[in-house]
Amino acid sequence: MIGKVLAICISEKKGTQKHEIGEAHLIPNWGIEGDAHAGKWHRQVSLLSLEKIEEFREKGANVDFGAFGENLVVEGFDLRVIPVGTKIRVGSALLRLTQIGKECHSHCAIYHQVGDCIMPREGVFAEVLEEGVIHPGDEVQLLPLEANRPFTAAVITLSDRAYLKEYKDKSGPLMVDILKNNGYEVIEYILLPDDKSKLKKELIRLSDQRQVNAIFTTGGTGFSERDITPEATLEVCDRQAPGIAEAMRWYSLQITPKAMLSRQASGIRKKTLIINMPGSPKAVREDLDFILKPLEHGLGILRGTDTD
Repeated sequence: MIGKVLAICISEKKGTQKHEIGEAHLIPNWGIEGDAHAGKWHRQVSLLSLEKIEEFREKGANVDFGAFGENLVVEGFDLRVIPVGTKIRVGSALLRLTQIGKECHSHCAIYHQVGDCIMPREGVFAEVLEEGVIHPGDEVQLLPLEANRPFTAAVITLSDRAYLKEYKDKSGPLMVDILKNNGYEVIEYILLPDDKSKLKKELIRLSDQRQVNAIFTTGGTGFSERDITPEATLEVCDRQAPGIAEAMRWYSLQITPKAMLSRQASGIRKKTLIINMPGSPKAVREDLDFILKPLEHGLGILRGTDTD
């Protein structure tokens, strides 16, 4: 698919409206040179479809390019339906889509003027993989997703005490290392208190906006009143995948009878698999060693690269 860059916009300071420029230097693992939102994170470049801006203008709003905080205005695509992970050739530069939409923490100037902003629901974000200098009028090409690309993962630790720095989280970083050593691309590691609403918010964001293939949680699966991980997980899932949690309990029972006390759950939200792991580093290592190989087939089916 081929599209076109209609406008390039930057702002030198955060919180100010972006303005059009005639040329941009895209820097790998950074973003657009001179733009306030560039940096070593996953939202280096923001993109918005011309068609969505035109729909907004038809409602009577007179908005310039850059008004929604977008870096690139692109014609020819509904960007929101493009899968995360897709590589996008923009002129001589190469981007990779990292997020669909965003949460609006503080309403922008355009929202205060007309009562709406399309960026949180229609905008997409990308990281820069290959350097290039781009101009309005440059071609935009969507490249096919590689079937053998690594699975993406996120790790969330639930622990009031670790969150308060009363002790150091060991299970989460261990899980990150094991996943990376097994070929996963771990895109986020998050430490949370045992709070259901905060966990649900992160599970939804990682599934819907970042479209991560698998989310592994650790902690919060016991009998304490603050152990809410299974409940939060099942409340955000569209479908359950109980066999994974049952298999881990069965495996752990061969090691300790206390495994019967684990309430861990597993399920699917859209195309993301969510798995509750145990809280102890020893059990995390044992269960990951047990499930990672057979898990590959299920994750491949979810993202469409494997078949039944």
